[in-house]
Amino acid sequence: MWDWLKQNGLSPKSFYRTSGLCLPWLTVLFLGCAGFGLIDGLYIAPADYQQGDGFRIMYVHVPSAFAAMAVYFAMAICAVLTLVWRVKLAAVCMSCSAPIGASFTFLALVTGSIWGKPMWGTWWIWDARLTSVLILFFLYMGFIALQSILAEQHYRDRACALIALVGVINLPIIHYSVIWWNTLHQGPSISQLAKPAIAPSMLYPLLAMIAAFFLFYLSVLFMRMRNQILLREKHTHWVREVVLS
Repeated sequence: MWDWLKQNGLSPKSFYRTSGLCLPWLTVLFLGCAGFGLIDGLYIAPADYQQGDGFRIMYVHVPSAFAAMAVYFAMAICAVLTLVWRVKLAAVCMSCSAPIGASFTFLALVTGSIWGKPMWGTWWIWDARLTSVLILFFLYMGFIALQSILAEQHYRDRACALIALVGVINLPIIHYSVIWWNTLHQGPSISQLAKPAIAPSMLYPLLAMIAAFFLFYLSVLFMRMRNQILLREKHTHWVREVVLS
């Protein structure tokens, strides 16, 4: 069963064809979620009783932070598939995810600083949540740097997979940092889905923006993976058919 899945469902050829069919749908879903989230969050949702309209930056900050952690977790899963079962598609996914995750992490840090200046009176403080997210950004950058240093494909995939696995320990630290330590960063607002600490009029556009960020990630990931698959498999018969068609 696993051998069949590797040769069919997880093969570069199958993914290339399936992803091409999925991309238009992902784009439409992304535009729908982003449109609803931005319009409802920036214009319709009421101002916060403490932060005023300044709270609206959360519609970019929170989704980017969620996505930054989720992308790294996806990379860690791909690292296991690469190291244990040597799934080529997993190595491609891990490689293509890193720049996207780094961009999300950078966006989370920048928007957090913009929000922190009027709320905390400073652009940056060595807060537990901020510092652990900065470490996540360095992990992404280290992964990308290692990719550019190692020339041989096999060793590059395995070395990058090891970095992804080692760095995954930072994810629970990021998530629980506001609980474990005294921190200026506010506590979780939507971790308890049964009783979120945020009004529905603010929550729904936030959930839409989180979905939009994940759909954006998948769309960009599929496009990047398709390009890298063509480069890695350029000597195969099916790639020559795709190029000539």
